Amino acid sequence: MPELPEVEVVRHGLAPAVTGATIERVEVLDERSLKRHDGPAEDFIDRLTGARLVAPVRRGKFLWMPVAVGEGGFGDPVEALVVHLGMSGQVLLRDRGADDGPLTRIRFEIVHPEHGELLVNFVDQRIFGSMALDPLQATPDGAAGGFGSALALVPGQVAHIARDPLDPAFDDAAFIAALRRRRTGIKRALLDQTLISGIGNIYADEALWAARLHYDRPTATLPVARVRELLTEVRIVLARALEEGGTSFDAQYVNVNGASGYFSHSLRAYGQQGKGCSRCGGLIVREQFMNRGSHFCPRCQPRPRRRAA
Repeated sequence: MPELPEVEVVRHGLAPAVTGATIERVEVLDERSLKRHDGPAEDFIDRLTGARLVAPVRRGKFLWMPVAVGEGGFGDPVEALVVHLGMSGQVLLRDRGADDGPLTRIRFEIVHPEHGELLVNFVDQRIFGSMALDPLQATPDGAAGGFGSALALVPGQVAHIARDPLDPAFDDAAFIAALRRRRTGIKRALLDQTLISGIGNIYADEALWAARLHYDRPTATLPVARVRELLTEVRIVLARALEEGGTSFDAQYVNVNGASGYFSHSLRAYGQQGKGCSRCGGLIVREQFMNRGSHFCPRCQPRPRRRAA
């Protein structure tokens, strides 16, 4: 599943083309891509046709576009078009005359006051992703709902998701306290989107390698200084991945123009099993973890000692 950097690349690419654009026409080519929408395809189409898109917003791995509707004018947004990319979802910008392609599931014809007529296509090979209209609600802390907009609103489907470490409203002290109260391994905690969002398997492995922490280190044993160090490494890894357009291993993850990211060339742990650690020369190994793999250097990231019962 795309993680924070990949979703942010999509948000950043969409923003200039969709902010202030009006949706002229909506086509649902595969209703399976509306599985999170509360209503039939006709409801989705009717509510979006003629609506105006507000600046896209991201929290962690979640992306949404607030929509404004109204007769003779557009009021404040009360709902949002929520985009779940799933494993292979893509949001692509195209000229109106472009070929949709066989994997296009939802198609929007929009007109922008500066950029003119465009297509926004939701493409999804495996159909794990989806789009949905969802009511907006106020954020409990009064801060912006996510990155990309000052609106203190968040869709109901995203409200349970924690803020991500690149969010200006992310509370380091609250996160550290919550983390140290957990009775779990550090990687499980990093993957818990209700504790800290945006981090998946790739960037968890990379940040833990950078912080020299084994993925199974108990959270309760981490001193505050070590958690702060880990947070720093998480932010560095995410920022570097953003600079390089995210991580692409195949054609399933691309930006809005269909281009792949190249952070895969900068990975130090994830997917590097059998190769020498770039820090100490030891071999990177992969172990089974939560129906996926954890990649680490046993020399740099020693396994935590277990206390005798």
